[in-house]
Amino acid sequence: MAHTHTTDVLIAGAGPVGLSAAAELRRHGVRCRLVDRLPARLPYAKAVGIQPRTLEIWDRMGLVRTVLEAAVPLRGQLIYVNGREQTRIDLALPPEVPYGFAALPQYETERILEAYVASLGTVIERDTELLSFIQDADGVTARLRSASGAAEEVRARYLIGCDGAHSTVRKGLGLGFEGGAFPQEYMLADVETDWSLPHGYGLRSSHRADDGSTDDLLVCIPLPGAGRYRMSMPAPPELSTRATDGAPGRDDGVAHGLEGSRSPELSHIQAVVDRLAPGPATLSRMRWSSVFRISHRIVDRYAAGRVFVAGDAAHIHPPTGAQGMNTGIQDACNLAWKLALVVRGEAGPALLAGYDTERRPVGEEVVGRTVRHATHGIEADADDPRTLMLREAQLLVGYRGGPLAGSPYGPADAPQPGDRAPDCAGLTTPIATYPLRLLDILRGRPGHVLLLYAAETAALAEAAEAADAAGTAGAPRVPGGSPGTSDDPDPEAGPHAIAVLAREAAPTAPGTLAVPEYRDAAGEFARLYRPDGPTGFVIRPDGHLGARFPLAGTATALSGYLEALSAPT
Repeated sequence: MAHTHTTDVLIAGAGPVGLSAAAELRRHGVRCRLVDRLPARLPYAKAVGIQPRTLEIWDRMGLVRTVLEAAVPLRGQLIYVNGREQTRIDLALPPEVPYGFAALPQYETERILEAYVASLGTVIERDTELLSFIQDADGVTARLRSASGAAEEVRARYLIGCDGAHSTVRKGLGLGFEGGAFPQEYMLADVETDWSLPHGYGLRSSHRADDGSTDDLLVCIPLPGAGRYRMSMPAPPELSTRATDGAPGRDDGVAHGLEGSRSPELSHIQAVVDRLAPGPATLSRMRWSSVFRISHRIVDRYAAGRVFVAGDAAHIHPPTGAQGMNTGIQDACNLAWKLALVVRGEAGPALLAGYDTERRPVGEEVVGRTVRHATHGIEADADDPRTLMLREAQLLVGYRGGPLAGSPYGPADAPQPGDRAPDCAGLTTPIATYPLRLLDILRGRPGHVLLLYAAETAALAEAAEAADAAGTAGAPRVPGGSPGTSDDPDPEAGPHAIAVLAREAAPTAPGTLAVPEYRDAAGEFARLYRPDGPTGFVIRPDGHLGARFPLAGTATALSGYLEALSAPT
């Protein structure tokens, strides 16, 4: 056994979820190791849909521009039944939402995230497998095996399992993973076609038998490149993988994901397209193909002690609506900022219990919804179109009533603690000659942000002083990190206080306030946040509201929120 090395957090699995966890931990100044059993990233377009909420998260990280340059827009879906167009779903969102839907092959998402994580000082340790682990009151001891067969013992304060549907971490914890599997097997292929479907639209074409059941199906999602799509459809009997379900790595009873024992030929894919495409189409340039199975399962808890699971290690479900990878990325971001505060000694261990409390209900809703949509189609959803689109975009994910959500304040239908903090446009400064968005102000600030809104400068100044007294305003600080913490000199820790002057506020002399100030010149902040007079808002590192309160009660509200974070047990 090699010498024991130490780190703050060990992450098993370097897919989009593990990479996101590493990115957020490193942004918060926490040391981590990221290991993956594969020798290289897989060149497969598995998860391809990027939700608007994920793009908002990447914007705050400073990563979104690279993604936008590589992805293609998803504008909608055409739905055909028995050769006739039934409906056209346009992926329309309210104008204040800064991003639309996008598509990007998973290997490209991983490439971008990997480069970003490397820029923060963490490199994927490939061909390195987590074999086992044990935990105690102070940390986790993990056994790793490299490509050479050499074993290594790693001591970490925490372990995150982002190691997929067949997770070693989940099995090691003995977590329940209840659910079931769809009986069908599917083909998946990355191909080019010469049809004339409108740019940016996916296709769902099915055949219904006389009894109303669906007996044939073709689903196509556009990818970057002329005429390029990821296509999925039921697999013919000759490609069945059922005889290999007991192959190594698949002996856990979880029938989910790609099956390497069978590879469809282009002719298999073409035959389905000939049956179900809206018009004549010839396929070419198949980059890869596979047979895959779909299960729907979720763990009975997202954590045990110092060990956590996220992404497919915690929940698996049909790929309908591109919810899986995006849900996993939000798992990672929700957990990472909590871990960072605890590792740095700025929050109590009880904060970590909020990960399961907040994220498992989200996973349960996603699993249930995707099963319904896979069975009956998204067009059969009972929600009104606006709600449906917001939910698919993951903009309705919220944690109202959770352990970190403060008391409601102001109009009941206004953004409240636990809700997503909406972006808004039209914020101005005396120097910039163009308006900014709220995301522009949040970008690059990994910690909490305190927004102080009022029309009176005196109220803002008083609230800024109260925030400073509570130790939350001003420059980044580390108020008492704990042993084995950040190897970065100045990780961002406490909230940054920022003043937002109401549109009708009188002009102020530069530097009047002790905090950065912006004017709500377009009135968009007031319209979307609906402040009830002078109001304060705490925005969490994951982009959700932590607190909302009258500005006169800034000191009390901040003290209460910080006390909730720092609960010792």
